[in-house]
Amino acid sequence: MTIFMLILGVDPGYGRVGLGIIDFDRNKASFVHAFCFETDKNLPFSQRLSLIFDEIDKVIKKYQIEALAVESLFFNTNPKTALFVAQARGVILLSGVKNKIFCFDYTPLQVKQALIGYGKADKKQIQQMLKFHLGVKDLPKQDDACDALAVALTHAYTNQSLIC
Repeated sequence: MTIFMLILGVDPGYGRVGLGIIDFDRNKASFVHAFCFETDKNLPFSQRLSLIFDEIDKVIKKYQIEALAVESLFFNTNPKTALFVAQARGVILLSGVKNKIFCFDYTPLQVKQALIGYGKADKKQIQQMLKFHLGVKDLPKQDDACDALAVALTHAYTNQSLIC
């Protein structure tokens, strides 16, 4: 049986959203595309949320995404920022649900454990493992795009069965 899946990983935010797409086939992951989407800080917050929804929707349709993997929130300092990011995360998940694809949720700890096997890995270690697992020499320069690829790869390797 062949497993083939296009996975969209998302590092949620409201100013910048990291997006990473991988192809997972026969236990091998390959890089498809990664980038960051930014919203204008001068726009009303509700309009920024609408732009995020539209961008995720566009990417899902363009690449025919089959699974959406989103990093869960981890904030221990600023509750106001956490609230805004949570709202952005909500529209990201809504876009997946509206497109009838499965949505999955991964904590930063799960991502680190899936890729490194160690929950306190740093960004450099994660990026080295991304290069190795995706078979690429270079990664996107934005950390958010790399984080999104890591979330997508985590889904590919853990194949979690819980749906958001």
